[in-house]
Amino acid sequence: MVREWTARVREFVRQRRDPVAVQTTRSAAAATVAYVIALRLSPEAAPLTAPLTALLVVQVTLYSTLTTGFRRVNAVVAGVVVAILFSLLVGLTWWSLGLLILASLIVGRIVRVHEFVPEVAISAMLVLGVTSVGDMAWARILETVIGAVVGLSFNLLLAPPVWVEEAGESIEGLARRVRQLMLRLGEQAAARTPHHEAAARLHEARRLDHDISEVDADLRQAEDSLRLNPRVREGLLNRIVLRTGLDTLEICTVVLRVLARTLTDLAKEREPGPLFQPETGALVEQLLSETSDAVVSFAVLVTSSVSESAESAEDRLIAELRQAATTRHRLARMLLEDVRADSRQWQLYGALLAEADRILDEMDTEHRSHRLMEELDRHTREQRERLPRITRTRDRLRVPGLPRRNRRGGFGRSQ
Repeated sequence: MVREWTARVREFVRQRRDPVAVQTTRSAAAATVAYVIALRLSPEAAPLTAPLTALLVVQVTLYSTLTTGFRRVNAVVAGVVVAILFSLLVGLTWWSLGLLILASLIVGRIVRVHEFVPEVAISAMLVLGVTSVGDMAWARILETVIGAVVGLSFNLLLAPPVWVEEAGESIEGLARRVRQLMLRLGEQAAARTPHHEAAARLHEARRLDHDISEVDADLRQAEDSLRLNPRVREGLLNRIVLRTGLDTLEICTVVLRVLARTLTDLAKEREPGPLFQPETGALVEQLLSETSDAVVSFAVLVTSSVSESAESAEDRLIAELRQAATTRHRLARMLLEDVRADSRQWQLYGALLAEADRILDEMDTEHRSHRLMEELDRHTREQRERLPRITRTRDRLRVPGLPRRNRRGGFGRSQ
């Protein structure tokens, strides 16, 4: 009974903290508040521009809210100005409407509102289509400012959700898909595999590129949610840990695709016989199995929520990499014996070993620590060059900059 009650409480808390639920509630509340304020301040009977602006300004992250709010207000003001000029010169006709849209889109590019370029033309058309241009123009600007201020206030007073956990789940999901493909390639190497089946595994490896693009989108959202968010400490370090982790997995998937091509070519050359001798094939399967376990452990390491989990994941990763390296050396000796007996396709054997070495090297903990330090130094140097005054002020006040990181390189979610 106690366990069941505890599980229900945890599920309730998890749902309340779910980023999608939090974002939906915040957006609806911001739009409602903006409409109530606009009813009191705007001369319009139904000032819907204010809740629309608030809804669009309250984006998933504080960083994008600040940038989006400025661009959206800029787009609306530019559209209103263009509409006022057109109303004074030509009024509303079919040809003036076309010129208005063309001019608005050009102005949108000039003022650099980016994704809100169509908003310039929309604002201009709405304002030009009314009789009292001046009153409508000022009302629309006022409603837009109200919506933008309400949206910004919501993200400043009510911190937006952090999408780190979802990004971590995406990275771990990608690692598990890579693991499943490695296991199937290992089974293929240990059996008498037809060429068309080997080619199917190659196409499956190529489809991992689409998975990487989806994970990258989730990670970009998580990176934005860490910027300027008061709920997060060590935001820069956390972004670098996740980004470098995904970069490593992406390299592993590229090498895995090359490895799948090597096995496909070998299956074509050896058909209808087996790809390897029985003992060699079993060792290839063992190597890919151990490497696939290391890939999952690596993903768990870069997405670990606490230091204890990071230490456990790193210890497990080091042990799995060590075991995979031992198996790789055994495989190299066995392949050398096979080449001495039959030198056909010896270059494919060499390619197989080189690809295995590349994957293991990319996940090496020392290699990763070195990469993290390089990225931290690069970001610190860029920040000093981009914001020299703020950096000097921080140094004078002895405000700590980037925190020091232990050798584990685990990812801590500070919320």
